[in-house]
Amino acid sequence: MPEIIFPGPDGRLEGRYSHGPAANAPIALILHPHPLYGGTMNNKVAYTLFHVFAKRGFSVMRFNFRGVGRSQGSFDNGVGELSDAASALDYLQTHNPNAAAVWIAGFSFGAWIAMQLLMRRPEIDGFIAVAPPANMYDFGFLAPCPSSGLIVQGSDDKIVPENDSAKLAQRLSLQKGIKIDYKKVTGADHFFEGKLDELTLAADKYIKASLVPTSARAGKGAAEKAATPPTE
Repeated sequence: MPEIIFPGPDGRLEGRYSHGPAANAPIALILHPHPLYGGTMNNKVAYTLFHVFAKRGFSVMRFNFRGVGRSQGSFDNGVGELSDAASALDYLQTHNPNAAAVWIAGFSFGAWIAMQLLMRRPEIDGFIAVAPPANMYDFGFLAPCPSSGLIVQGSDDKIVPENDSAKLAQRLSLQKGIKIDYKKVTGADHFFEGKLDELTLAADKYIKASLVPTSARAGKGAAEKAATPPTE
């Protein structure tokens, strides 16, 4: 997978990119866990999500937030990292102008940033949030959550208690028109040690099931547009 360097709001950002085989391949952006606690784009969970999307034919990118690896800048308590993610999504969209769908995925701190980006970019069709730290950060900005998605949580997570993620999923599920799938991985800790295969299966199953309705919605929208008489 090619290494890429692209411009960010506070300097160059380092990433890894896999281009999808189809001209209109959907795109996905993967966000890593907390930079101050060893989080990088090579984190096992972020790496796993990257490859799940790639195998499903997505053009997919993961990257290091500012101050991590070869990315310039310094940690900015989530504010700058959200700007980094927006720049990364811009890069993906520039190189995939005909993408059939746009997805975002994140792990822990990365899930928090991903959900904020979801609120700011209406073109995002779906998300996967792994161990969203609802016990540490306020997710009240998801009012309402604009897209359906999947939340995956380990039952034995000592950093993000399973009960907190379950409550977040339940709250989001109350919103009309939004479907939140919640997958609890029994025996998994925060980093899914020994449970990455189950994470892979849950993410892949959700993406596979979601791609058809996404395509159907796109086709329906195009048909409705074609059927609408032109205005003068």
